[in-house]
Amino acid sequence: MENWQRGFVLHRREYSETSLLVDVFTENYGYITLLAKGARAKRSPLKSLLQPFTPLLLRWSGRGQLKILTKAEAISVTLPMKTIALYSGFYVNELVTRTLEHETAYPELFEEYLRCLTGLAAYGDNVEVILRRFEFMLLKSLGYGVDFEHCAGSGEQVTAQMTYQYREEKGFIASLLHNNLTFYGRDLLAFAKLEFTDKETLQAAKRFTRLALKPYLGSKPLKSRELFQQHLTILYPNE
Repeated sequence: MENWQRGFVLHRREYSETSLLVDVFTENYGYITLLAKGARAKRSPLKSLLQPFTPLLLRWSGRGQLKILTKAEAISVTLPMKTIALYSGFYVNELVTRTLEHETAYPELFEEYLRCLTGLAAYGDNVEVILRRFEFMLLKSLGYGVDFEHCAGSGEQVTAQMTYQYREEKGFIASLLHNNLTFYGRDLLAFAKLEFTDKETLQAAKRFTRLALKPYLGSKPLKSRELFQQHLTILYPNE
């Protein structure tokens, strides 16, 4: 790979005595894994450079699934992620590693990822809207094609006061049932516009993305969600 690529470290792990395996999300090559030789050596500049939330320029070589990192430079300083924003960033990184295909370009999602991290760094604890927008854009990139504006059963326009049942891979069907799969039409219309300003709509969006992402994530729990819950338990032990 001759040209520099913008990218971010998603996750890294030790490899041999001095190297690292680094999962990165890049602008034009998507999610790839790089072998950073000697990155754990004491004098290696890569040791502190290859960290999550640092905007990077990357170059690598190799034709197999495992590429060899040849150069890396920071575009700017690491984004200042703290407390809830930090755990939210780990959550976003885990979503990317768990759902995207290797070496598949997702240029629009990369821009959304950059927007998401920038938003998390800027707004601190106010992260719900930022996360929901990223989840919806991730679903779109994965090929999720459910129509939020029309009833999957009749084809008629969704109406704000009607309730709808979510059906996996089909969409939303008008129904008077009320359970975890029930959504108001007003929320669905807001989903279509990525508008999450209303508190109830925001809660409905979180419930929906958990349902919609489940087939992509499988049964294995998200490590970042467990860490986040532990963090909240420490902060708010009586809640």
